[in-house]
Amino acid sequence: MTNGRRLTPEQLRGLFLFEALDDDKLDWLAARGWAVTHPAGNAIYTEGQPATCFVVLISGTVALSRNIRGDDVELSRTDQTGVYGGATQAYLGDQVPQLYNNTMHAITDAEVLELPAAEFGPVIRQWFPMAMHLLEGLFFGMRNSNNAVAERERLLALGSLSAGLTHELNNPAAAAVRATAVLRDKVAGMRHKLAMIADGRLDGERLHGLVELQETAVKKAQNTPKRSALDISDAEDTIGDWLDEHDVAGAWDLAPTLVAGGVELPWLEDVATSIGDIDLEPAVRWLCYTIETELLMGEIDDAVGRISGLVSAAKQYSQLDRGPFQVVDVHELLDATLIMLNAKIPNGIRVVTDYDRGLPNIPAYAAELNQVWTNLIDNGVAAMHGSGTLTITTALDPNGDCLTVDIADTGTGIPPEVRPRIFEPFFTTKPVGEGTGLGLDISYRIVVKKHHGDIRVNSEPGDTHFTVVLPLREAVPAAAL
Repeated sequence: MTNGRRLTPEQLRGLFLFEALDDDKLDWLAARGWAVTHPAGNAIYTEGQPATCFVVLISGTVALSRNIRGDDVELSRTDQTGVYGGATQAYLGDQVPQLYNNTMHAITDAEVLELPAAEFGPVIRQWFPMAMHLLEGLFFGMRNSNNAVAERERLLALGSLSAGLTHELNNPAAAAVRATAVLRDKVAGMRHKLAMIADGRLDGERLHGLVELQETAVKKAQNTPKRSALDISDAEDTIGDWLDEHDVAGAWDLAPTLVAGGVELPWLEDVATSIGDIDLEPAVRWLCYTIETELLMGEIDDAVGRISGLVSAAKQYSQLDRGPFQVVDVHELLDATLIMLNAKIPNGIRVVTDYDRGLPNIPAYAAELNQVWTNLIDNGVAAMHGSGTLTITTALDPNGDCLTVDIADTGTGIPPEVRPRIFEPFFTTKPVGEGTGLGLDISYRIVVKKHHGDIRVNSEPGDTHFTVVLPLREAVPAAAL
């Protein structure tokens, strides 16, 4: 604090903040405060620095600003005598970090009264003990309430995501169980057919040839090309006719399996040549079992792969096995979030991703960014009421030092009268019991305060965009929200 001039008690009484104080209190303030002039353009105090002064405007014009992504964003501007700022929480002492929450700039030459926070805070508690207790209760009560509701929202989101993940895991797990049960039967039948083939009627050379055909059948089953329903039907007719001509019983039961395994007539002719007509039916049935077992193992492999992918997405989403602050690929976070939210997105909503894969990795709190994507996607889905298009686009910001993640929906839009309040805590347009009003507030704090980024909103009916801007450069890790 720079020395200036002293104000008289009567001059202090002219400031609305002090007009009701008695003479003793005004004398105390007069003896300790300095009226200091700051030239236009200078900072009276700076955000983040130790809050050493309580500041009251005497004359001139000042502006309050916050640092967002390296830029000073002006919050308000005033020339009203008596307005105050600076160490406004000095009365709380060491219960909260005593830092300036914003920056005050002198727009014109401005004179302010500067009171030492270390003395002003304690004396305010002495002068107005009941009022200070009420303010203290309000401050900590609101903070605890915010934290409790925010934690409740996280738990509700986690419960919803867990239910969705359980549903997603259940489908491939059930498929694997079913395929395993059928596979057990098919392997048993395969052993039986092999015993019939190898009961002495085939010499070693023919048996060896059959085994080679079996290996070919396995490869065909593993590399069966996709075909249309009409092509499959035609192929089944052709294979069925061939089996009928060679007196193979149950031809129309065997044909679909052979076609599913990629079998064609030339291969069946090779089987007939190697085995002979007498042993053709047991050989074909044994090869059918071979194809079925391979297809079933493919189903199991696919199901297990899906389960592994879901577990991997859950780990990516939660980041439980990683440090909180790390360098991440934003596309991996978005994909993991979409997988986790898949069960919550109605069939009538189409999800479109338009990623710039050339974007660099960024330093971030990965799990908390996933919470941002969850909130924005969930809001977009809710706004479309079951049908529409959700589009997620990533790109390099025009200034070149940030990337953007744009989440757009074709929902009803945000009314102009509501838009200024959407980031306010506890403000929600959802019915009672369906929203806490903290989703966007939490998202804002994660993006702006923890990542020094920004969230921009542009909305009209049928086209709403939430654009998250994140810096490419590493920022100093912020304290927990």
